[in-house]
Amino acid sequence: MARAGGITNAVNVGIAVQADWENREFISHISLNVRRLFDFLVQFEATTKSKLASLNEKLDVLDRRLEQLEVQVANASANPSLFAT
Repeated sequence: MARAGGITNAVNVGIAVQADWENREFISHISLNVRRLFDFLVQFEATTKSKLASLNEKLDVLDRRLEQLEVQVANASANPSLFAT
């Protein structure tokens, strides 16, 4: 009779060990995917910041050029004789 209880106990331990390994594997996959997501977000942030900085520089150049053109148009409007031929 003690022998049957020992077998049942061993089976229960085996099932518990198998379930523990499956849980650990699941947690490992989740951890890996969270790490990958985090790495992607860090890379995405860096790329986005770089592209926005570049775009901001281009907009600054265009803004300065537009201001120059506005001054030239204002001067031309104030002195139309400069363009008479």
